Amino acid sequence: MNYYQHIKLISYFFLISFLIVSCKHKEDEYHSITDKIEAESKNYHGISISSEKYLEGIKTVEVIENGQTFLIPERKGEIKSYACTECHNKPLHQMQNDDKKKAHWNIKINHADENTMNCTTCHDGNNTDNLRSLTNNSIDFNMSYKLCSQCHQNQYKDWTGGAHGKRIKSWASPRASMTCVNCHNPHSPSFDTKWPARFNTQKIKERK
Repeated sequence: MNYYQHIKLISYFFLISFLIVSCKHKEDEYHSITDKIEAESKNYHGISISSEKYLEGIKTVEVIENGQTFLIPERKGEIKSYACTECHNKPLHQMQNDDKKKAHWNIKINHADENTMNCTTCHDGNNTDNLRSLTNNSIDFNMSYKLCSQCHQNQYKDWTGGAHGKRIKSWASPRASMTCVNCHNPHSPSFDTKWPARFNTQKIKERK
């Protein structure tokens, strides 16, 4: 072994020794943030807060959508007046004639044009206690979001992930989220344009 090989071997020895020494650390020190997360999450037992106390007195239904399990408000119990079948005791086409007074006269559909949507697009004329999908499948009133998701798929995905819509009372688990109809009127879902509670009145005068 010549002089240069000897120096090179000594350099390697010192480098390896330095790396070994540098790897030694105290119990609360970590090489990376990933190591810290893995080490400190071993004994993680979840959060200690819960939204259950805020849900007392609210009737909810558990649903599983897009792999997410959460609660939604029960809707059918909010129909206080009467069940649809108390008046709709026959299929809709048998009840439509000139002798009968037109029902629901005050409801105007401002959701899509008449070529796209009418009452029976969503309501089942043969089973008025349920809604109806575009493929003629029955949909429970509590699951009305399934009806909306047929056309509003992006909003539905955001809703199941928690990015669209509102939580009920708290963001802590168990998750309870409002559905489409808790915020939107299904017959006229768009929100009216509103000014903020406080706005620049001087700008308004200048625009006039």
